[in-house]
Amino acid sequence: MNTLTVLFVLPLLVIFSYLFDSFARKTKFPAVILLMLTGILIRGFMEAYGYQDIGFIDDLIPILGTVGLILIVLEGALELEINREKLPIILKGFLSALIILILNVVGISMLLQWLLKIGINDAVIFSIPLSIISSAVAIPSAANLIKRDKEFVIYESTFSDILGIMLFNYIVNQVGKNQPLISIESIGSLILQILGVVAISLLITYTLFKLLQNITHNVKFFLILSLLILVYAIGKYFHLPALVTIFIFGVFLSNVDVLLPKFLKRYLNLSQTEKGLHEFHILTAESTFIVKTFFFLFFGFSVVISDFTSPEPLFYGLLIFGIMFVIRYLYLSVSTLKIKPSTLVYMSPRGLISILLFLQIKDLNVIVTKNTIVDERLLLVVIVSSMLFMIFGTMGSKSSRELSVPNKFDADLFQDEVL
Repeated sequence: MNTLTVLFVLPLLVIFSYLFDSFARKTKFPAVILLMLTGILIRGFMEAYGYQDIGFIDDLIPILGTVGLILIVLEGALELEINREKLPIILKGFLSALIILILNVVGISMLLQWLLKIGINDAVIFSIPLSIISSAVAIPSAANLIKRDKEFVIYESTFSDILGIMLFNYIVNQVGKNQPLISIESIGSLILQILGVVAISLLITYTLFKLLQNITHNVKFFLILSLLILVYAIGKYFHLPALVTIFIFGVFLSNVDVLLPKFLKRYLNLSQTEKGLHEFHILTAESTFIVKTFFFLFFGFSVVISDFTSPEPLFYGLLIFGIMFVIRYLYLSVSTLKIKPSTLVYMSPRGLISILLFLQIKDLNVIVTKNTIVDERLLLVVIVSSMLFMIFGTMGSKSSRELSVPNKFDADLFQDEVL
């Protein structure tokens, strides 16, 4: 593939991604499905014309996925508003993410042990990526929901990403050391690690905050992003929950007036920070858009349609998705005391995090990945099923636009309906 061809293809892919995103905002159809389908079609087109040198794609996907993960968590954290009024919905989102994640891991791992005769360690490791809600898909898909539901989706999906990755790293570490999955000693060590990372994260956050204010060079936001990626890489090297640092930095950056102690505020120009925050948020959002575009395109490109010759991935993928839906419905029904499924029941898509962790599983020495039905084919079935079900569940939901007050004479009626 020559340079001129690349110069034609790359801009066109970005343009198509923008059109897909605009289409998704109007129709609630996830843009990532369209991106994956585009990748599949491009692969078929290239193979039809005899171009087979595509092995480099497999090396690019984990890199793009990791950078995309950092940007997505950072963007999600920048969206979070922390104050006393938000504490109930923050707690609700955290508990929902934690409890549903654990129930999904237990339910799916039991299914894999019972039906596929997979060992408990392997079953738990396989089940975690399938149990994590993708904030990369959930947050954009919730853009048209009413404010209360949208905030819940933002909090829940962001916490699900972080908790899921922390749980995955913890389980892999325990299996690698040939230790029990759950023990008082290991959980205590994990809590100490998290507390240590939080303390270090606060120091790093303050340092980056000062850099953000004091750098006078025209290019400073990409420097901050580069430092965050470096911090994440160092944390991963030492097997620490480095994603917590990214999350804390984003939350503090967007809520500096509330979270920063008074004695530290004296050393910062908060009025200047607000302008810098807006610019940094725009840069993060656009960088996330580009990375997500090529990640899902390349993932679709890596899918080989000829591998779907057996109905087993479809059967087990739909069965796993069914378990996840039942667990989510039961939890939200009990927690809200409503039997009729709400829109939030359907807002649990899988996506980038699940793909990225599955790619990491292939490189693990503590688990056998060959000759198992739990592979990228099953993962693709779960991802597409969860997204299509989300579309189905939100089609009849009232959006924030539909709940807007049409005129002053309808204001009282509008208020009664919302309350």
